[in-house]
Amino acid sequence: MFISAALFAVMNAVVKSVEEYHTFQIVFFRALGSVVFGMSYLLKNKINILGTHRKLLVLRGMVGVTSLIFFFMSLKLLPLGTAVSLRYLAPIFAAIFAVWLLKERIKPIQWFYFLIAFAGVVMLKGFDANVSLLGLVYVLISAVSVGMVFVLIRKIGTSEHPLVIINYFMVIAMLIGGIFMIPFWKTPDGNDWYYLLSLGIIGFFGQVFMTKAFQLEDASRVGPIKYAEAIFALIIGWVWLGDTYTFFGLVGIGLIMAGMFLNVLVKKEN
Repeated sequence: MFISAALFAVMNAVVKSVEEYHTFQIVFFRALGSVVFGMSYLLKNKINILGTHRKLLVLRGMVGVTSLIFFFMSLKLLPLGTAVSLRYLAPIFAAIFAVWLLKERIKPIQWFYFLIAFAGVVMLKGFDANVSLLGLVYVLISAVSVGMVFVLIRKIGTSEHPLVIINYFMVIAMLIGGIFMIPFWKTPDGNDWYYLLSLGIIGFFGQVFMTKAFQLEDASRVGPIKYAEAIFALIIGWVWLGDTYTFFGLVGIGLIMAGMFLNVLVKKEN
């Protein structure tokens, strides 16, 4: 999970470093490498690439693409660490959707922890001039979509191979990105080819390591380690991309991470 968090942080930094390209073009390249690796694995191991819960798989893919598009759009407007941290509000929306769709319950103390996380959002927007309102809206739409993705994956259950679920997501992302990037296509220059082509490869192995982590250890143990991605993103954004963070911005990010981490601990007690 630690390796996975580092890979996703690097991938998002690469996305931000090629932000002059249209979002749909970046989405296409993000999906391309993952489809090549994922499809090769599924065909080699004779796994049914269509799965059995096809409507749910397509819906998961569409919602996932929505999240991906809005997150990449937010990266053009927000510092890397800020965008990654705000996206970690997704478990709040997942919990709310789970009450509605899966009939799960939210403990009263969890609402308090959610409130801590939202206080971080208020502090970020209210005291950090680096936080664009449009960027904040984009990343919150992404977080809501990720929350729905979590619930849809729970709904699909363990009957589908993890790579089948991922492959649906990436194939749909490649098709949507590929079609809608046509009017905005910009031929990559020099090293940009390497950056764009690396997106799918880094993202694929980030997903593989995360899946492997959940296979090897209880989710309540490895899940919190995923939050290391925010720390990696803060460091990479500062060192590589020249992002700057105000004191109140860092406090806001800290509140978001604390609220979400405490929520994980409460769920672990269940």
